[in-house]
Amino acid sequence: MKPLVYRKSRRVRGGGGGTGPARPKLHVAKGDTVKVIRGDDRGKEGRVLQVYPKRFRVTVEGVNIVKKHQKARTPEQESKIIEMPAPIAASKVMLLDPKSGKPTRVRRRRDKDGTVERIAARSGQSIPRVR
Repeated sequence: MKPLVYRKSRRVRGGGGGTGPARPKLHVAKGDTVKVIRGDDRGKEGRVLQVYPKRFRVTVEGVNIVKKHQKARTPEQESKIIEMPAPIAASKVMLLDPKSGKPTRVRRRRDKDGTVERIAARSGQSIPRVR
């Protein structure tokens, strides 16, 4: 009698086409000043410290502070509890308008040379990328 053989089906990653999963476009970038519009930290303003495009999350300075237990690495060093900002959903923050300082939605405009410029929907002013 012939032994029964199970063949693995070929796994398709990211919907096929070899391009990978569609990555959502974020309206904020590292260094932008944003205002939190939902959650426990609603109303707080801060600078974006880090952006996670694949997870659609951002880390904002002074927002969503969590306590982390840090282990002592050497016998001389003491273990301690440190406070650090944790990521929040990017949909929970709005970019601040450079003209008025109020929260605004963001539009994109492509220039003739192909570069994408962010524009504040509230005032129509260009929002520069902070490096």
